[in-house]
Amino acid sequence: MQLEPAAPLSPVEVVTFGCRLNALDSATAKSMAEAAGLENVVVVNTCAVTAEAVKQARQTIRRLKREAPSRRILVTGCAAQIEPAGFAEMPEVDRVLGNAEKTAPDAWRATRTALDSGHDFGLGRDAKIAVSDIMAVRETAGHLLAGPADTIEGHTRAFVQVQDGCDHRCTFCVIPYGRGNSRSVPMGAVVARVRQLMTEGAREIVLTGVDLTSYGADLPGAPRLGTLVRTLLRHAPELPRLRLSSIDSVEVDEELLRALAEEERLMPHLHLSLQAGDDLILKRMKRRHLRADAIRFSAQIRRLRPDVVFGADLIAGFPTETETQFRASLDLVDACGLTHLHVFPFSPRPGTPAARMPPVAPGLAKERARRLREKGQHALLRHLAGEVGARRDVLAERGGLARTPSFTPVRLSTPLAPGTLTQLRIAGHDGVRLIAA
Repeated sequence: MQLEPAAPLSPVEVVTFGCRLNALDSATAKSMAEAAGLENVVVVNTCAVTAEAVKQARQTIRRLKREAPSRRILVTGCAAQIEPAGFAEMPEVDRVLGNAEKTAPDAWRATRTALDSGHDFGLGRDAKIAVSDIMAVRETAGHLLAGPADTIEGHTRAFVQVQDGCDHRCTFCVIPYGRGNSRSVPMGAVVARVRQLMTEGAREIVLTGVDLTSYGADLPGAPRLGTLVRTLLRHAPELPRLRLSSIDSVEVDEELLRALAEEERLMPHLHLSLQAGDDLILKRMKRRHLRADAIRFSAQIRRLRPDVVFGADLIAGFPTETETQFRASLDLVDACGLTHLHVFPFSPRPGTPAARMPPVAPGLAKERARRLREKGQHALLRHLAGEVGARRDVLAERGGLARTPSFTPVRLSTPLAPGTLTQLRIAGHDGVRLIAA
């Protein structure tokens, strides 16, 4: 996904590719670049999840330079971390910053000094590169909470990154080499950040990370995600809503299970990193769960929290996947009771083991992704239909929309100020969102 440049009249513009974490990093990088005094620059924050994402970043860099030849282009993000030389060789690029550098004030001040001194980075590829070894980063990542308050979405929801990096090595994924090893933000810093965001208008907090459920393993005492959730809710009693981003079910701790069962302010919406529904494909992906684990986990959560709604990430057309194995993923939607699907046709990422595995026939991954999305659409329609006639607590956002606890969007019949919490009756749906009475 590509976001529009932030604030076109700003001396520092940002173009962001990829995930929510990159969007948070972009807000921090923009703030730090402006604080360093940079002007007439655009920061391209890249994604490395697929080869297509890298291609799109390169195309955007060339377009940006054509549109404004005098503007300096700085490239950062996961693709820049993994392939710094490739971006440094581009004549349009003035500087390549690594993922550690893009949230480090010193790196932005050094870039300002280099640009102001008239150094021509084009004299040598290596002169453009400021990328450190991300695997050597060991700090507890407190800088992740340094972003400005404009990370509040729709004047109601704020994303707080509490973890970065990943210690696992799924065969299709290159992100650990862009983000480094797992590291966590201390609980006290998380609480302080949440309380700050609440004073600035946030009514809902979403805890996020690259591998969120690995939270705390690197901290003193190794607290788990459940402990963080309980601590946050205890020390922020006025926080109406707390959500979790994508989780890995095999890492969920007992305290988090109890919190889901007992804490009404912890919203009943979980997005599961499932990826596939066939055991052999899961093993070839080097996932740490089997099909039965996913089904058992979803059933357990539904017993603890009957109103829970599940989302899931699923990959279609993974190398060697047969039609029977793909149907196992289709069937998993019903077996786990999934509602909100994020479906990805497999795209080989150079440098990963999966890229060397025998691929499925050309076009088959996209065709299977289409079928999986259709299955997801049917599941969503069932969910929407089941909500009609119910009364739901909703949190109003901008644009005449609100969200239920299950994160389902609601079109309001009467405008409400963003941040308003109220209960209303669901009168119908339009196939995408609910409609309030």
